[in-house]
Order: sequence, then C-alpha cells, then structure tokens
Amino acid sequence: MTHPIQSAKTALLALTIGLGTFMQGTAAEARDIQTAVVAGGCFWCVESDFESVTGVIEVVSGYTGGTSRNPTYKTLKGTGHYEAVEITYDADQVSYDQLLHMFFRSIDPTDAGGQFCDRGDVYRTAIFVANGSEQAAANQAVAAAQSALGQRIVTPVLTAARFYEAEEYHQDYYKGSNIVLTRRGPKSEAEAYKFYRDACGRDQRISQLWGNAAPFANH
Repeated sequence: MTHPIQSAKTALLALTIGLGTFMQGTAAEARDIQTAVVAGGCFWCVESDFESVTGVIEVVSGYTGGTSRNPTYKTLKGTGHYEAVEITYDADQVSYDQLLHMFFRSIDPTDAGGQFCDRGDVYRTAIFVANGSEQAAANQAVAAAQSALGQRIVTPVLTAARFYEAEEYHQDYYKGSNIVLTRRGPKSEAEAYKFYRDACGRDQRISQLWGNAAPFANH
C-alpha cells in the first residue's frame, strides 16, 4: 500500500513539473516574434551580418520586389527582384528600429546602382515594409541616416511583396564547407565568402562611410 505522505509528495512533484512545463510553454508563446525584410546588396553578406545580432532568430536569403513568380538566381536579371533577406527576430530582445539602424550602417545607402563591386538592379538597397508602423519606422531611419551622413539617401522604402526563399546553396553560404572553385583555386564556401567580401571592398567602403558606427565591418 502506498503511504499517504508519499502519495502527497508524488502528487506535489507532478503538479510542480506540470506547472513548470505550462509556464515554459506560456513564456515561449508570449515571445514577440517578428520579421523584417531588407535588401542590402549581396544577400550572403547581409545574412552573415544579421545572424550575429542578439535577438535575431534566423536570417533567410531570398528574392523580392519583382514581377516574376518563383524567381531563381539564374533568372533574376530584368525581373525587378532584389537580392534580399528575411530577418526573423524576437522583438523583446531587439527592436525593428534597432535593426534598421544597423542595416543602414551596414550598407552604402548613397549608391543607387548596386552595392560595392556588385552592380545592377539585383543589388540595389531597399526596405520592404508590411504595415504603417514599419513604414513610419523606416522613414525615420532614412531621415536619421541622411542626417548622420550629410548625404542624400537613395535606399527606398517599398511596400512588402512576396518573399521567395533562395536556393539552398545560398543559405548560410558564409559558413559552408562545400568546396567551390575561385580565382584563387578551390576553397570552402566559407573561405570563398571571405575572399569575395574582402575583394568586393564591402567593409572598406562601409568603414569609410560610417567609421566606428558600422556594426559589422571587419567583424
């Protein structure tokens, strides 16, 4: 026969475990998970930058803003699509305003023809907003960047369109281990990414523009 005291202890333990599980689930459900979509030139670089931010859960490389359905890397030209990223973040840890502040200081928002060594419409910069709150925040971020630089900002604020996830080999390219052929011979994707970023002059130009305010240059 089970002793009454032992039964009470067992019931209390079960209640405690159940309450703890419930509280964990409630806390998880209470997280304010949001998404932001921006285009900042090469999506490998933007993905790499923002995946280092505390509060960012995931960054996905993709295409948006164009006229064609189901775009691919090889069919982007002439479609109006941008290389872009979708940033999923916990708004209790990092705000949309903070992400936009970092975004502007990770690009050259004075360049309308692309970014760094990547030229053409695909590599233009933009912020894609989904509602009035994001629109107001984005407009404020543009004004703040223009005031900080003392130069005209050409990065537009656009209405969000369908976001198409890029091919699997583009995701997390900056830390990939597959071997690819570069101008300097075979390298892992991570090595090829670093070589590309250095050769393209991204961090050099950002440092020239933003100085110590650049959050990702040479990180």
